[in-house]
Amino acid sequence: MPKNLVWALLLLMVDFNGCFTEGLNNTNVSTRPDVVNIASILTFNSIIGKVAKIALQAACEDVNSDPTILKGTKLQITLHDSNFSAFMNIMEALKVMETDTVALIGPQGSVLAHVISHVANELQVPLLSFTATDPTLNSLQYPFFVRTTHSDLYQMAAIADIIKYYEWRKVTAIYIDDDHGRNGVISLGDQLASRGCEISHKAPIKPLATKTDISDVLVQVALMESRILVVHTYPQYGLDILEVARNLDMLGSGYVWITTNWLSTIIDISSPLPSKTIDVMQGFITLRTYTKDSKLTRKFASEWRNMTNYGLSTFCLYAYDTVWLLAHALDSFFDKGGNISFSKDPKLQALPGEMLNFDSLSIFNGGKLLLQEILNVKMKGLTGAIEFTSDKNLLFPAFEVLNVIGTGVRRIGYWSNSSGLSTIRPDKVNTKPSDHQSSSSELLHAVIWPGQIIQKPRGWVFPDSGKQLKIGVPNRVSFQEFVGQSKDSDSFKGHCIDVFTSAVNLLPYAVPYKFHSYGDGVKNPSNTELLTLINSGVYDAVVGDIAITTNRTRIADFTQPFIESGLVVVVPVKRSSSSTWAFLKPFSPLMWSVSGIFFLVIGAVVWILEHRVNDEFRGPPRKQLVTVLWFSFSTLFSSHRENTLSTLGRIVLILWLFVVLIINSSYTASLTSILTVQKLSSPIKGIESLMMIKDPIGYQENSFVRNYLVGELGINSDRLIPLSLPEDYEKALKDGPHNGGVAAVVDERAYIELFLSSRCEFSIVGQEFTKNGWGFAFPRDSPLAADMSTAILKLSENGELQRIHDKWLLRSACSSQGTQFEVDKLELTSFKGLFLICGLACFLALLIYFVLTIRQFTKHYPTLAESTGRSVRSGSLQTFFSFVDKKEETIRTRSKRKYSEGSSSMMNGDDASIDNYSNKRDMSLNASK
Repeated sequence: MPKNLVWALLLLMVDFNGCFTEGLNNTNVSTRPDVVNIASILTFNSIIGKVAKIALQAACEDVNSDPTILKGTKLQITLHDSNFSAFMNIMEALKVMETDTVALIGPQGSVLAHVISHVANELQVPLLSFTATDPTLNSLQYPFFVRTTHSDLYQMAAIADIIKYYEWRKVTAIYIDDDHGRNGVISLGDQLASRGCEISHKAPIKPLATKTDISDVLVQVALMESRILVVHTYPQYGLDILEVARNLDMLGSGYVWITTNWLSTIIDISSPLPSKTIDVMQGFITLRTYTKDSKLTRKFASEWRNMTNYGLSTFCLYAYDTVWLLAHALDSFFDKGGNISFSKDPKLQALPGEMLNFDSLSIFNGGKLLLQEILNVKMKGLTGAIEFTSDKNLLFPAFEVLNVIGTGVRRIGYWSNSSGLSTIRPDKVNTKPSDHQSSSSELLHAVIWPGQIIQKPRGWVFPDSGKQLKIGVPNRVSFQEFVGQSKDSDSFKGHCIDVFTSAVNLLPYAVPYKFHSYGDGVKNPSNTELLTLINSGVYDAVVGDIAITTNRTRIADFTQPFIESGLVVVVPVKRSSSSTWAFLKPFSPLMWSVSGIFFLVIGAVVWILEHRVNDEFRGPPRKQLVTVLWFSFSTLFSSHRENTLSTLGRIVLILWLFVVLIINSSYTASLTSILTVQKLSSPIKGIESLMMIKDPIGYQENSFVRNYLVGELGINSDRLIPLSLPEDYEKALKDGPHNGGVAAVVDERAYIELFLSSRCEFSIVGQEFTKNGWGFAFPRDSPLAADMSTAILKLSENGELQRIHDKWLLRSACSSQGTQFEVDKLELTSFKGLFLICGLACFLALLIYFVLTIRQFTKHYPTLAESTGRSVRSGSLQTFFSFVDKKEETIRTRSKRKYSEGSSSMMNGDDASIDNYSNKRDMSLNASK
């Protein structure tokens, strides 16, 4: 409320009472006065006011009985009754400001807290409230307002998490249309939006509404589709809302009622409730501020039972803690030299009017210091640890999630700002919400919903407003087997229409609807433009051949596809007959060339490996050349006569025969297909080859195909020719790109299959290059889309979907359905691995062979191996080739003969030496004689 209005209220107060009593002017009090005055404004006859009054008085008595708190200073609290009147609430607040009151506890409602906060700001008196939960009171506009309970912001976050947990998307908010209700619901909307949900309908109730007023609002709520009702109100209005809802039969199965903590407050304070009252709450979900169980809390609960017959509510605990919070702040205030002193407000003195006396309203000079000390307090209270954040909110907001059952409530879980929903007490959970929720799928225990059901309600119904769904249907001029309008009436027929009506008949509720034609009947309308009319409110749904694309999903929600369809390329084809050289077609020219080269290489390698050991690979050069050629190509049929004797030769031959087996089998299969299967041929093999040429391309007019070809595939738009009718497709394809036609048509498979059912001179080439389907479109987040998807799945499971397909789309397929396109030639790439293995085996075999041969050569000709010089090297090379050409058996025989001759020569030499020695000895003996 603006400050000018506050001053007007001040003037009204002066007019009403004459003048205020004379106040203090620059009064200075001792640092530790005997008494400190505080005040509270409550509504004594309200549910909260009755118990808050008792809690505040008990807190003051306990503070005064504890000498360690204020060290001899006593708290004196003055309680003021607003008597359910906003005007009286303001008057009482102004009366409080006349005295030397250093703090005001209250008011009870957020609306008056906004007003009185302006007075508190001007007079610098801290305003503490344990019941004003409007989130906007935390703004910088109200620096002297201190909330000693948790803001509705956290309560709304808890409700939003509950909505998300049960996978509901839309809720109806019922609230009192004042600052408390509006700002709370705004917070709820923000929290829901951050979780992908929304408030679909707001149902404000005017303050001081009668039951008739409430009934008018709830009647409108009953006509809405959402059955998730969030009620944010005051305890005194809440029971009236529930009583009216019972009269309107809104408390039965199918409804979900979620309330803020006003309901738990009624149950806690007024327990036991009359059976008539508790009956209207059955199945409700409500919140209660979580307070940690402690010895201090149990002690106070025991004392509470001796003080009153009312139940103990969390508001009682927060009222009690508010007084202790203020006492601790005052103690710190005095410790820091604070004085209780007041001074006149120059702004009040400047107001015109000689008859007005403002001396009774003074500024609390220590108000700023006391406010700072209040925000700096850290203490343990009945509600747990009390400490303020930088934005003046209490730390650790947490709530219990309760389910009203029988004569009381059952706790089904908890919510805290740090852990989100959980079945574990908040003070026992130390993880982040995302971590905790990922570790447990059960964040809440089972709930018994209104109507005594345990199955989660769907959360919505079709609106019972008598209004028919306006369903847009494209008025097609081609392919009317899918959807078409009857010429003699406004009715529609076709495959898509039958699927929709069959799905609607499976829904568990009635859905009145009416089809509305979209299009001029001259050309096919744009389905994308039709979908945009859902957002503008022209249509409630769209039924027809609507392809589900990425861009369209940003406009509307789609059901489960009832037809699978992707983009394909259709071209004119011709039958190709066998030719004289058909036997060459299985392999590409490169494959033939490489195969022939390998045949020769294998023959040469085997000849090298067998030449020195196998007589069949020896002889005159001409014979050996014929042997190599014969051996090479006879392996194709495994009919070679020559035996391989060397180990290396056998290894190479085995690997080569395996390669030949694969090549032979592939050739046979491909040739069989070429000679026996009827073939179709086309120079265009698919979308890739179509993109490489520059010829015109046809597409269905006003379809998404054009945007896809241009935007996704980068095809020049000048190449694209729009076509409307199947006859246009046929003519354009027959004319061809050089006679004003097109080289190919790109369209969805569903249309093309129907087009080809009676036109055998055309065919699909290549594969589908997109994957999508057709579905029915509804507004974003429409629950009807999910139920229709379920119905379509049921149609698929019971065979009805196939029956509808056969009724409209099954045609006598032309003979080309069993034909195939010209078989692609087998390329070298398919056999590259085999050739690589075989070639590597040949290389290794030759390497080993030459190493062994050189080693053998050096052993038999050591002198030549060690000789140097050009002539010597030339001679050695000739000797080496001569050595290699000789049969290995001959080399071995010669080696043995040389070894034998060498041994004989050595023995003869030894005998001659012995004879010579004997002769010399005999001659020596004769001479001595």
